[in-house]
Amino acid sequence: MEQALAGIYTGLEDLLSGRFILYADLQGGNLTFSPGDDLLVTVPSSSTLNIVNSYDFFDNEIASDYQGYYEGVYGIINQANTILERVDKYDFFSTNEREQLIAELLTFRAFAHYQVAIHYAQNYHFTPDATHNGVVYNLRTVAPGVDFPGRLNVRDTYEQLKQDLDNALQRYQDQNILTSIPSYAHFNRVNTLAIYARIALQMNDWERARAHANEVIVTSGISLTSGQDYISEWESDNQPISEVLLEFLPPRSIEEDDSEGEISSTVAPFFRFTDENNYGEIVASGDLLDLYDPTDIRSDMFLEALLPTSVNQIVTNLPYYFTKKFQGDAGAICIRLSEMYLVRAEANARLGSEPEALSDLNILRERAGLASIFQTSELLEEIFLERRRELAFEGHLLFDLIRHEKDVTRDQGCISSQCNLSYPSDFFILPIPFSSTGLNENIAQNDGY
Repeated sequence: MEQALAGIYTGLEDLLSGRFILYADLQGGNLTFSPGDDLLVTVPSSSTLNIVNSYDFFDNEIASDYQGYYEGVYGIINQANTILERVDKYDFFSTNEREQLIAELLTFRAFAHYQVAIHYAQNYHFTPDATHNGVVYNLRTVAPGVDFPGRLNVRDTYEQLKQDLDNALQRYQDQNILTSIPSYAHFNRVNTLAIYARIALQMNDWERARAHANEVIVTSGISLTSGQDYISEWESDNQPISEVLLEFLPPRSIEEDDSEGEISSTVAPFFRFTDENNYGEIVASGDLLDLYDPTDIRSDMFLEALLPTSVNQIVTNLPYYFTKKFQGDAGAICIRLSEMYLVRAEANARLGSEPEALSDLNILRERAGLASIFQTSELLEEIFLERRRELAFEGHLLFDLIRHEKDVTRDQGCISSQCNLSYPSDFFILPIPFSSTGLNENIAQNDGY
């Protein structure tokens, strides 16, 4: 059972360290591309990325760029349900161990369904009563060729998410089933509350978002990384940034004569810069870089490299900016304490508690070396921009744009055939792969595909 549980964590890490991590920032406009072997800056069509269609907001169901992601997430859900259906028979667990196991599996199920929802269903308030198409929510193991579930609406999808998370929070125990990994690398009560706060924000459930974010901030025992240590902690190869609430560790491929082994998957290859002959495909866009004031310590979170680039058949050295967040053998960061301050700030702003919202916003601004804001008529916009600066490269921007009902505006570094997208649009979400719709007539395809 420990191996089975570890396998689900490994499977989720594998998904979250893949192209998924690029999606929201690339579509939203935080990221662009470094020059390839031919010195041209193009959208990579290699097996490494293969995101040409989705980058152009023109993905298709027959050969969706993210088909493997959709199928992989439902595979995780099926694995969690397989164990949940049998957990009462495992008499080798103590009562507390069994409760902890159930809590983690319920969180797996909720978190995985949420990932499907934000990628494949329009935002919660796309329709006034949230009765537009949500996702298939599997509460039990689905047998291929036997079970043909349909999509819930969005309201019911999120109600089921809440039920799973509420159930999980009631069952968590103060222990770790997998003692070989640190507490921040598996689901626990604190990071489940943090995930719940994120989901509540996505639902415009401001009271719940504020309450859960506040509980994490007050009771987690974790502190914000200081401004003094901020960059050095991100640069460290040995451990994650100290304010991490959940980070999935990259697995190691263990050889018989090697107790340490090699990292077998990590987000780093997309972003890594070693030298001018060895670097990843993804760099910061000019749109993102322009958001950092020179006094902002986060403006030093980039490795600047002059790389030969072919422009109109003339090779010249141009500057590219690689993030320091994911160098070395970085894990797949899921959630940090900084996000909880931003969730609480936005929830308070939406609820009319401007002083409290400004306080949380200024905590992060002051850490970054920016002046505090004492009064503004654009509080939500200031919080949105702070989220973009602080959480860049961590997979949030597109979903933030959608929640704020903003247009996608990609300018500096955009090489798409369609750089901009006006809200609302069918193409803020992906098509459900034909591998599902073609085999199950109960799954309706998203509009526009």
